[in-house]
Amino acid sequence: MTRRDSHHRQSFRTPIVIVSLSLLLVATALICLAIGGVNVPLADVLQTLLGKYQESTHLIIIQFRLPRIVAAILIGAALGVSGSLLQGVVRNPLASPDLLGITGGASVAAVAFMTLFTGYSIHYVPFIAVSGALLVALLVYVLAWRKGVSPFRLVLIGIGLSTAMTALTTFLLISGPAYLTAQVLNWLTGSIYGIGWDYVRTLWPWIVIWLPLSMLLARELDVQAFGDSAAIGLGSRLQRSRMAAVVISVALAGAAVGVAGMISFIGLLAPHIARKLTGHSYKKVIPVSALVGAIILLLADLAGRMLFYPLDIPAGVFTAGIGAPFFLYLLLARKRAR
Repeated sequence: MTRRDSHHRQSFRTPIVIVSLSLLLVATALICLAIGGVNVPLADVLQTLLGKYQESTHLIIIQFRLPRIVAAILIGAALGVSGSLLQGVVRNPLASPDLLGITGGASVAAVAFMTLFTGYSIHYVPFIAVSGALLVALLVYVLAWRKGVSPFRLVLIGIGLSTAMTALTTFLLISGPAYLTAQVLNWLTGSIYGIGWDYVRTLWPWIVIWLPLSMLLARELDVQAFGDSAAIGLGSRLQRSRMAAVVISVALAGAAVGVAGMISFIGLLAPHIARKLTGHSYKKVIPVSALVGAIILLLADLAGRMLFYPLDIPAGVFTAGIGAPFFLYLLLARKRAR
């Protein structure tokens, strides 16, 4: 096979992958709408979505299940893209919003807000969470700065601050009102249980604004993969684009955490799967990471709803159960590669 044939084949591969994942996402969403404590035939689900429904079916599908599924898609996509941006900045496949302290900063700010201001409005939580995530990201950036930001220092300092954020969150839980502890702990585990349309309306502007902006950085991240010196030689505004990628990653992860809590490892898993499917170009990795992240969270939430019914297990339990072994596998694989 010639190089031209290989390139031609690759150019067709990405659209096929994106279309296939989009169809899989739609199919998964329809299954999630149909399955639950009350199973609804798929034909009735489709009729309800088209506006032809009975009152009881409309209540189950439109009011209870659909907002939860839309939120899962938005949150999963946000975390997937956030992780892909961070891995591009750090040039390390082990980087993710969880490991660099970004989701930790978001959770500390959100938990402080929930414990200190009872009767809060959900509309404020994403702003608070993003503010906390930005503050921690800025702190990581400042501490890692030494005539520019080294990806290696960024990772080390991020892991240290992530540990500190976990400790601070625990302290807030212990010192806060006892009656809020169970509610906040459930949120911290990462759950989209009980999410309604008000949550979706709060979340979607963040995703609609920041996801398209992430695509503008795809070329910069591709250039930076060759190393700092090569990127500067190719005309990259290295520190400016690196800062922009971190800000977008923080905004996406912070908004997701503000609504659903600490749903971990999607930011690690989705970019890896995307690279396996499409290669290393971020023009392909970013949209595919969004689709993969949405599918992972939908499946995790479906497992949480159905495997231990009537209990509703937080989706974050399942993403962590998959992600933690995968992280160990990546560590061992990198160790063998050296």
